[in-house]
Amino acid sequence: MEPEKGGCRKAFKGRKGRLRGFYFITDSGLSTASDTDSARQAVEGGAALIQYREKNLEYPKMLGICREIADICSGRVVFIVNDHVELARDCGADGVHIGQDDTCFERAKEMLGPDAVIGVTVHNLKEARRAVLCGADYLGASPIFETSTKKDAGKPAGIRLIMDIKAGWDIPVAAIGGIDHSNADKVINSGADMICAISQTVCEKDIGGAVRGFAKRFGPLQGKYISGADNQ
Repeated sequence: MEPEKGGCRKAFKGRKGRLRGFYFITDSGLSTASDTDSARQAVEGGAALIQYREKNLEYPKMLGICREIADICSGRVVFIVNDHVELARDCGADGVHIGQDDTCFERAKEMLGPDAVIGVTVHNLKEARRAVLCGADYLGASPIFETSTKKDAGKPAGIRLIMDIKAGWDIPVAAIGGIDHSNADKVINSGADMICAISQTVCEKDIGGAVRGFAKRFGPLQGKYISGADNQ
């Protein structure tokens, strides 16, 4: 699918929606399948959002992979590219996820257009407040627990960060870091709209089945993009 000018796919244009469900992140270094195939399995398993994360490949290779994933996700789930704003624009993704040290929010919005979905990683309430004021569409609260997947994740914030964010602002929160089946329900019950469990999914032989195991914890709203009053 060719991206429209501005970078967003038509399927998700219009009023912002609220995401709820499993947040899948690719990891070519850990995955038992290619990024394209793992994304396909995750969509079939009921993921609400797919994030492509890659630090080592050359741009043309990443662009080819992202275009394939964009086609897989088209009209089904939101597709986000990690860090690379130009890549998100060129492949026709729905948006981008940026960290505290990545491309500034204003530049991302300018490059991708007003309909782009932009998520921001936050580690504390100060960062959350700044991201909300900038206009972030969702926050990635990280890390919730100890994690070995991301070496520079920082000190665990615990579920208190999720609870404090939800108490202060009406914005979707994706919980990332150290989440597994033993603590997933606790994280969801603390207010997380989405959860991510990288090693618990990409390392499995049946990635789709692993994703389904987490997605079903959200009940009938898993993998749904809910527009309207929910985010007003």
